Amino acid sequence: MRYFDLHCDTMTECFLHGKKLRENNLHVSLEKARALEAYGQCFAAWIPDDLRGEAAYQRFCGIADRLGMEAAENEKDMAVCRGPGDLTEARKQKKCGAVLTVENGAALGGRLENIQVFRERGVKMCTLTWNGENELGRGVMAGGSAGLTEFGRQAVRGFEEAGIVIDLSHASPELFDDVAAMAGKPLVASHSNAKAVCGHPRNLADGQFTVIKNSGGLVGLNFYKGFLHDRPEEASMADVLRHAEHFLALGGEDVLAMGGDWDGAALPEDMAEGLGVVPELYEMFLRHNYPESLLEKIFYGNAARFFQGQNLL
Repeated sequence: MRYFDLHCDTMTECFLHGKKLRENNLHVSLEKARALEAYGQCFAAWIPDDLRGEAAYQRFCGIADRLGMEAAENEKDMAVCRGPGDLTEARKQKKCGAVLTVENGAALGGRLENIQVFRERGVKMCTLTWNGENELGRGVMAGGSAGLTEFGRQAVRGFEEAGIVIDLSHASPELFDDVAAMAGKPLVASHSNAKAVCGHPRNLADGQFTVIKNSGGLVGLNFYKGFLHDRPEEASMADVLRHAEHFLALGGEDVLAMGGDWDGAALPEDMAEGLGVVPELYEMFLRHNYPESLLEKIFYGNAARFFQGQNLL
């Protein structure tokens, strides 16, 4: 089977703790990926809310460097996708197609000129915030009612001009609305579930999902147990299906993708192995009478076609 995942924190973990992507005790490794016929993975450079300015920017640079190092050490099994055609070539060569993304616009270090650095380093997608507030605006777990700052508005324009997709996972409702009102290109929520199924503030309201759908964007299903079930201790793989069914009922056949939040979240017990459970997840959908043509879209095709349609991969 083919699998494209919109969000993991694995490369950040490798950078912070000196782990190797080839084989490790993380959710994602190249050894676990061997079971997949084709594999695209967005590797996020995660910036915590207590880092700002140059420290945040330098952390981004360190994680981006680590991705390049891993690709060089594993060139037979992994390729960083930086431009049009790269994902197709990685698939043909049966390599992991690695995509660099950023989680938290604080990684800009407060400087709009670093958007160009992101572009040059191959960043394809960026969340504007993490949970807190930064130079661009307010994240979903921060107090208040603010949305985008003026700097954030300039950053939105800059990201779109640079061909970097704006990711609205972690956005406050006000920031979400501000971006939706001004964006000229498709929007993504790379790792967010349905608030109607699980009421966590990080999940998407139906109206937000519809905004992303109407923009021509993507929503990636998150495997964090706190976003899957209102009683996280009861979360299981079956809850991924519940969220998928809700989004599909909203017309999400061409919108829905996977954004597992590997190595950035506590997973349900029956998914704790990480990437190795993806075939089992696929089989669960099949057992619930999902046609393979639809599963191809959700597990790989929608994400791949989105980035290729944006002429990014």
